Amino acid sequence: MEFKEKYNQWLNIVNAALENMLEEKDNPQKNIYRAMKYSLEAGGKRLRPILTLAVCDSFGQDYKIAMPYACAIEMIHTYSLIHDDLPAMDNDDYRRGKLTNHKVFGEAMAILAGNALLNYAFEIMHQDMLKNKEFLERKIKAACIISNASGVSGMIGGQVIDIESQNKEMTLELVEYMHSKKTGALIKAPVLAAAVLCDARTDEMKYLEQYAEKIGLAFQIKDDILDFEGDFKVMGKLSGNDAANNKQTFVTLYGLDKAREILYKTASEALKYISKLNFESHFLEELVDYIVTRDK
Repeated sequence: MEFKEKYNQWLNIVNAALENMLEEKDNPQKNIYRAMKYSLEAGGKRLRPILTLAVCDSFGQDYKIAMPYACAIEMIHTYSLIHDDLPAMDNDDYRRGKLTNHKVFGEAMAILAGNALLNYAFEIMHQDMLKNKEFLERKIKAACIISNASGVSGMIGGQVIDIESQNKEMTLELVEYMHSKKTGALIKAPVLAAAVLCDARTDEMKYLEQYAEKIGLAFQIKDDILDFEGDFKVMGKLSGNDAANNKQTFVTLYGLDKAREILYKTASEALKYISKLNFESHFLEELVDYIVTRDK
């Protein structure tokens, strides 16, 4: 229960911060705020911002120094989900148990809502740099990590491979590369950004990066498994979408049993790397089990 309580504590903190950062305004473009908030406040695990705060906490630092960057990452993640759900991409009707953004606000507004969240993420980080210039170089480095992870070298690059590989045979190496960009980059970014903000040593950065790469891969493998056997009532979205779109996943490549075996091996490797750190990391260790056993 200790892990669940701590996770829920971080979850409440992140949700409150996101709500405060994005206020609806009564102006001619007010509908865009509604569309942004609709997806941003639709719930979710908040794994990425919680990782950011948890890493700061493990270093013994005040998590508040990382809050703008944690929220920025969640906004970037949310924008990517809005765009992923569009008819031109995955064509999903439901996300987190609710109609997807374009089903409520229309495709044009959904595109703009995603764009707005991406832009607002960088506004938040830049405003923090201007407001408080303490540790400015660290903040710039953290923002650069997040920028790279969300761009063509990261998430967008992975999405390009995903789109261009539909209905095609993919090697395991290409599938792993795609997921390291599409999913893994935005899971590694909060870990590394937080470590930079906390002035982590070179060896600490190395172990945290290896840990983050493994949990990013584990997260994707678990997603592939859930897409094969997940329950709509729990997940809030329909399963089987990958198969319907002829996408290569760890399940289609290996089968369900082998995919689970790889999942457990990847989780074990993540624990090996985090154990090398000489600071309190119980939450980060237990987070690995959370990723492996989650049902949505």
